[in-house]
Amino acid sequence: MAKKSQSSADSIYQLKITLRDIQPPIWRRVQVKSSITLAQLHDVIQATMGWEDYHLHQYEKDGIYYGLPEQNYDYEILNEKRFKLNSILTSENEKLDYEYDFGDSWQHTIELEKILAPEPNEKYPVCLAGKRACPPEDCGGIWGYEDLIEALRDPDHPEHEDMLEWAGEDFDPEYFEVDEVNEQLKFIK
Repeated sequence: MAKKSQSSADSIYQLKITLRDIQPPIWRRVQVKSSITLAQLHDVIQATMGWEDYHLHQYEKDGIYYGLPEQNYDYEILNEKRFKLNSILTSENEKLDYEYDFGDSWQHTIELEKILAPEPNEKYPVCLAGKRACPPEDCGGIWGYEDLIEALRDPDHPEHEDMLEWAGEDFDPEYFEVDEVNEQLKFIK
């Protein structure tokens, strides 16, 4: 049962953003102002997960879609710039779905873990923790990513050299550095 908490414009939301259907999980824990718009949350997700914002995205909660209405969709989509996060998520343990790149279909679950008072002198958004690197853009979704990892881990794999060149020799699927993410978040208002 979801724990109800009072939400105000100056509350801080602690969110866990998890990329679905990948094991071991790829996730980030962030704190944001509860009053940010879904458009601003999109920027936070892109920065914390490591996406490069090349593709379309959308949110979904209770059958209602939020995104960029200037794009052509086959269904009604509400303008994410007009909705604040605290109007969508109001209780701890509530979840919101986020999809990035409709071709690769990267599905994320955003869970509101805690509603907190802001810490004095803390700048938000801030990333607290995370695990594993984000998959490279355009790698083919979950199945393409699994194939990529398999090829990178096996020097005898017939596609090892091609995938190593494509992903870059420095790509490490286990790498995550919270300080690097927080450097990126400094540019988000």
